[in-house]
Amino acid sequence: MDTKITPEEVKRVKALGCLQDKRYGDVFNVRVITVNGKITAAQHRAIIEASEKFGSGEVAMTVRLTLEIQGVKYENIQPLIAFLAEHGLETGGTGKKVRPVVSCKGTTCQYGLIDTFALSKKIHEKFYKGMRDVALPHKFKIAVGGCPNNCVKPDLNDVGVIGQRVPTVDAEKCRGCKKCQVELNCPVKAARLENGKAVIPPEACNHCGRCKNRCPFGAVSYEDGYKIYIGGRWGKRVAQGRALSKIFTGEEEVLAVIERAIYLFRDEGIDGERFSDTVARLGFENVERRLTKN
Repeated sequence: MDTKITPEEVKRVKALGCLQDKRYGDVFNVRVITVNGKITAAQHRAIIEASEKFGSGEVAMTVRLTLEIQGVKYENIQPLIAFLAEHGLETGGTGKKVRPVVSCKGTTCQYGLIDTFALSKKIHEKFYKGMRDVALPHKFKIAVGGCPNNCVKPDLNDVGVIGQRVPTVDAEKCRGCKKCQVELNCPVKAARLENGKAVIPPEACNHCGRCKNRCPFGAVSYEDGYKIYIGGRWGKRVAQGRALSKIFTGEEEVLAVIERAIYLFRDEGIDGERFSDTVARLGFENVERRLTKN
């Protein structure tokens, strides 16, 4: 027979990352945190052992790159958490607070323009762990994408960061080749020849950097940076995030914007509303000005 768990106790353990299985009153699925989806081989083995010792022997992957140990009886929750801690693992990832960051594999991917592993780890430490006790009006999700391919949908998160490679054409160096290699290698067909010179309209370029090193005469230079989206969400109601107008050039700038966004949400968000609603209510231009102030 299922053990009767009070609603208060269900709420308490949920805050620890233990979600009640709706089919059984005393069974929970326990969420194990990863740092942008990465854990060591030894930690993998520890999770396997934990799932067999305290759960059903099954582990499920979540869309936020965490792992859930399935079928944990209520009385096994604390022993499981203690066992995981011995192996450098923790549970969590629920509640009205900053959630674990999601990152693509841009550090190793051929298209990655930024070190997504390093940046997302800094975000994880500074905001997920460092702001664990900061209560927010609702959950707050952050995603880091290495390039405009948007594999982890940064623009559908409360704050999303996307790697950029911004081109600048030096008309003096451009020789107006009949088969312009920059134009031929542009996947979004933004680059083109006009009056015998290569042009890359800023409003058409997605800053993917795929044209880098294609011009044999070095007519195009590049600056790497970060585009930041705010106010995205998915779920019952979907909102497309909007990009801040500035391309940021350093990680510290990015971290400062994220920090300001979290505190603005904490201070001016209404309980129960998502950050996208806060941005809409306060006005995008107003929020952008406050997030990018020097």
